Amino acid sequence: MTPDRTPAVRVEGAADPRFIDGIHDALEQLWLAAPEVRDEDRLLFTLAASEVATNIVTHASAGHPIEAAFEASVASGAIEAAFTDNADPAPVSLLNATMPGTDAESGRGLALALAALDAFTHEGSGGNVWRLRRTLRP
Repeated sequence: MTPDRTPAVRVEGAADPRFIDGIHDALEQLWLAAPEVRDEDRLLFTLAASEVATNIVTHASAGHPIEAAFEASVASGAIEAAFTDNADPAPVSLLNATMPGTDAESGRGLALALAALDAFTHEGSGGNVWRLRRTLRP
């Protein structure tokens, strides 16, 4: 009997548009390695991860170049991921993330991620850690 395999991917680099592209590529690799993940779960998790990555690239600030990392895996009936960066702690409260009005041109990212995930947390101390979890639907 072979040991259980946990499909996982990792992306590291400068917090720039190439980082976002790398996440999309990595998630495509993850979906190939985890065919049990249904299309709806793939779509919604990818949306959430893309929104968080875009927020990091667009809004993170520090007095130095920002490096970021992304790790994602499928195990125990869920997709889980973590983003880390070395930026100043993001001044956000996920408890207050709501969808803006229809005429707003931005500000939907965290609210969309919250809606797509079963668990979404942020820790900011010496950088940021964003944790995402979506339970696989039957």
